Amino acid sequence: MYDQPRTNPSPTALTFDQMLDHVRREGAYPTRERAAEVTHQVLAALGRQLTGDERVDLAQRLPLEAALTFTGQIPAREQLTGWGFVKDLASRTTTTPAVARWNAGAILTVIARLAGPDLLARVLRQLPAGYALLFGQAELRQPQPAA
Repeated sequence: MYDQPRTNPSPTALTFDQMLDHVRREGAYPTRERAAEVTHQVLAALGRQLTGDERVDLAQRLPLEAALTFTGQIPAREQLTGWGFVKDLASRTTTTPAVARWNAGAILTVIARLAGPDLLARVLRQLPAGYALLFGQAELRQPQPAA
C-alpha cells in the first residue's frame, strides 16, 4: 500500500513572510529578523516532539521555509511535557524559561491558527500534558474515576 499525496486543506495558505508578520505581532518582537530567529527555534523544538500523520499534516499547512525547519528535526525518543519543552527550548537558546515560554506561546499560537481546530486537536492528543496552553488553548482533562 502506498501513501496517497495529501493536498493542503488550509484555506488560507501563508507565505513565510506573512507568517513572520503574524509572529512579530503576536510576540511583540522588534524586528522581522528576531521573529524569524524565534520561529525557527520553536519549530525545530516542536519538530523534535511530533511524529506520525500529525507531523506530516502540520508540515503541509506551514509555509515551505517553516516546514523545512520543522521536518528537518529527528523526533526525540521520549516526548517532553509542555514544561519540559519550555525548559529544553530555554536551554538550547540560552534564554530563561520565562522568555522561552513567551517565545513558544507566540509561535505556537500562530501555528494553531494555521493548523485549524481539527488538526490542532489531533496534535494535542499526541503530545503529553502541558502543550495546550502553549498553543493558546485551554488544557482540558478527562474526569478521573473515583478510587
